[in-house]
Amino acid sequence: MSLPESWFAQTDIPVALENAWQEARQRLDAGLDAAGADPAVTDAWLSLSDVRRRELARLVLLSDFALDALVTRPALLPGLIDSGELEAAPNRAQIEDALHQALAEADDEASLHRALRRFRQARMLGIVWRDLNGAEMWQTAAKVSELAEVCLEGALGWLETHLAPRWGSPAPRRDGSPQRLIVLGMGKLGAGELNLSSDIDLIFAFPEKGTTRGGEREYDHQQYFTKLGQKLIAALDEITADGFAFRVDMRLRPLGDGGPLVGSFNTFTSYYQDQGREWERYAMLKARPVAGDLDAGHELLDELRPFIYRKYLDFGAIESLREMKAMIHREVKRLGRDDNIKLGRGGIREVEFVVQAFQLIRGGRDTELQVTSLREAMARLVTLELLPQPVVDELREDYVFLRDLEHALQAQQDRQTQQLPDDTENQARLAMAMRLPDWAALKDALSACRERVRRHFDAVVADPDDESPASDDDSPQDDTAWRQLWQGEMDDTEAERLMAAAGYELPEALRRLKTFRDSRGVQSMQRIGYERLEAVMPMLLEAAAENEAPTTALERVLPLIEAVLRRTAYLSLLRENPQVLPSLIRLCAASPWIAEQLARHPILLDELLTPATLYSPADKQRLADELRQTLARIPEDDEEGWLEAMRVFKQTQVLRVAASDIAGGRVLMKVSDYLTAIAEVVLDSVLQMAWRSLTARYGHPSARDSAGQAAFLIVGYGKLGGIELGYGSDLDLVFLYDAAPRGVTDGAKSIDNLVFFTRLGQRIIHLLTATTPSGTLYEVDMRLRPSGNAGLLVSSLDAFAEYQRNEAWIWEHQALVRARAVAGDGTLKERFEAVRREVLARERDDDELRREVVNMRLKMREHLGSGGEAREAGQFHLKQDAGGLVDIEFMNQYAVLALSARTPALLEVTDNMRLMDALAESGKLPEQDARKLQAAYLAYRDASHRAALAKRGSLVSAEAFADHREHILALWRRWMEPAAEREANDQ
Repeated sequence: MSLPESWFAQTDIPVALENAWQEARQRLDAGLDAAGADPAVTDAWLSLSDVRRRELARLVLLSDFALDALVTRPALLPGLIDSGELEAAPNRAQIEDALHQALAEADDEASLHRALRRFRQARMLGIVWRDLNGAEMWQTAAKVSELAEVCLEGALGWLETHLAPRWGSPAPRRDGSPQRLIVLGMGKLGAGELNLSSDIDLIFAFPEKGTTRGGEREYDHQQYFTKLGQKLIAALDEITADGFAFRVDMRLRPLGDGGPLVGSFNTFTSYYQDQGREWERYAMLKARPVAGDLDAGHELLDELRPFIYRKYLDFGAIESLREMKAMIHREVKRLGRDDNIKLGRGGIREVEFVVQAFQLIRGGRDTELQVTSLREAMARLVTLELLPQPVVDELREDYVFLRDLEHALQAQQDRQTQQLPDDTENQARLAMAMRLPDWAALKDALSACRERVRRHFDAVVADPDDESPASDDDSPQDDTAWRQLWQGEMDDTEAERLMAAAGYELPEALRRLKTFRDSRGVQSMQRIGYERLEAVMPMLLEAAAENEAPTTALERVLPLIEAVLRRTAYLSLLRENPQVLPSLIRLCAASPWIAEQLARHPILLDELLTPATLYSPADKQRLADELRQTLARIPEDDEEGWLEAMRVFKQTQVLRVAASDIAGGRVLMKVSDYLTAIAEVVLDSVLQMAWRSLTARYGHPSARDSAGQAAFLIVGYGKLGGIELGYGSDLDLVFLYDAAPRGVTDGAKSIDNLVFFTRLGQRIIHLLTATTPSGTLYEVDMRLRPSGNAGLLVSSLDAFAEYQRNEAWIWEHQALVRARAVAGDGTLKERFEAVRREVLARERDDDELRREVVNMRLKMREHLGSGGEAREAGQFHLKQDAGGLVDIEFMNQYAVLALSARTPALLEVTDNMRLMDALAESGKLPEQDARKLQAAYLAYRDASHRAALAKRGSLVSAEAFADHREHILALWRRWMEPAAEREANDQ
């Protein structure tokens, strides 16, 4: 039969394709003639709607594969119409059922091969039909991937069953679970984004070694899974009279074609740990279990995750991607394939490199990037603010354009190609497939697309040495000179002349540089690491020369470089991000404390990449949100990972505060506010973690009454309670709880309430003070709890109140002035605050109170002050000497204890500055005295902060603070030492 001419009257055929169209018509007619014996097939074709006829014409004109399939098997079209596949893709369950039915009739491997190929041809015909008639690229890629997975699983299951009588089945794992072959999909299959005619890259694995059971003979697992893998490859890849199902590529396995076809878990982990190369990390980004034992596949990938994703920011990955791209570019150029839309400039691979560069560099830290899908990874780059939304939108649109073009190319002959055609007919087919008027329009659109992709690729992956030429102020000779200096190619006279001209102090600076260059650590570096150091050091020397104190800057930065000689990804970070070096130099030159923190914890270098956050510390709400998001990436049972993340978070946030402090962007009180907020957020998370851990083991403690619930509270004293934390401050804590006095927990392993809360307190202290590679969170001091070190670690609120009312010393009430609930139950917090108010506001004998406070202060001066030698040298201890910081604190504490019964405003705050405001506003302290005290207090606190950043002690020049001391001592004598007591003290 012949298809009526009137059918295609509305079909718009380009002039260049008229001959191809006539040929396609003739072939369809011939195919239908051959199927003429089946009237049902002929009737289905003749009853096609106008819409279906136009779609059919477009399909057979643009795809030789589809035309061949319909010519040889005209019955496919009625089947696709009946199943609805021309309108919408079937779901996975429908595809699996259809394949199951097809394979049920296969009784040998030849019939298995035939069933798979005919099944794949039918499904692919539907996919190509939908794709060329408007389906979204992502849907097409997903359905091809799904088809490959279903075919893999169907073939594997059939082979296992069919071969079991002869080969037996693998022995179970040690835990008793069965073993199957694990099929990892790599590349676009792993991503779930296969193209229309892609190879499928696979890796085969199995969990444990052993021998098969139940067959005619025993095979060890290596033999069994190798033979099974070979059968699976043949089932899909072997070309028969029905063609192939999927071309299989196994070259991504360990050792490639020269390695075993399959490997055990132990083999894989040993290989990637000892021999894994950078390109293999890149390949494993997309690894995903696609057939066989999926759970075991995920288990294997979890074991390999540390190889794939580094815990630190791995800028060394960019160099590997750059090398891979250069190798590809050389091959493309050698073969004359500049028109390859995958491998050429601005092609598909460059979009993938942009996204995967971020995954390799940041995936260990930003675990949201640990996804195989390129589409999903793109979206997460925006969420993580690694790329702006407009950039990602442009990359996504251009990637879709390139992939649509790739699909149009591959649909023509079911062949994996990305090379643009050079004949006019196929060029016209491509233009039509892309819905563009002609080849010239397509070339213009493609050229603009590739230019945009290349621009974004260069911004992320291009070598910084290849970027814009040096400015007039940065001549190539300068860079060459610093490079020659570092490499020892200058004699000492020339080297000293260069360094002296740059402001370095000689001979110290040159000697320190030589010592570092000749050190064992540098000389024993591996080649790639040494090359990275060679690239960084001239940049560092030049950047240090720009600082006001080049020698100091160099002295403080070199320990950091020494610390990362074995973790050279950090050297890559400095090389790949030249803007980081000036910030690094500036911070280290200003503060040896920061320099020491960076050298001890190089992971903090990551913060220098984003000045917007480095110099803008977060408020408490943002801190809590950031920490919650960080911890959400870590499994609850991974305590080590949790602790490490907490410590990195704390150090990162403190670095931000210090950086903004040095930059002059934060006043003193704000610095303390930020540092205190960091501690509170950490304490809150630590309490939650400890509570979950204890309740999971013992259940919840019983409440005092049926209407309530047991509660826990962390009270901060000292600088934490007073919102005055400094760099390196420890935490003075007291733990309180409220629960049934003789109650027990409700878990299967029940314990007394007191034991539960004691263990909770111990757990909190452990989490805060445990040492990890990133150090500790905080040092903790519990001596301010009732009865000090002799008392219980935790106290009920009732016992705490009773102690404060009847047993506490005056100095303990002084400490209570700065006590503040910082984490825990809200209701218990209110009750604690009521106890605090009650205790502090009681009526006291003023003379006795003053005497107790003064005597305590005099003892502290004697034991903690600077001593005679320091005084003779003109030095003054900021905190403990007479007229120092602690004198102000003691006067404030005395005022609260003496006056709050009649001045409740003194009970509202815990920090010294606002206490002095309250004293002035209530008329208890003259305004002028209050302001002088505040000025002195701020000056002392500021000096303490500066001393901490500079790693100096609390001894300062007495002359520099003479005026402040005079005001403080005058007020101390007037207020704290009436005439009679002064005379007694003087005697």
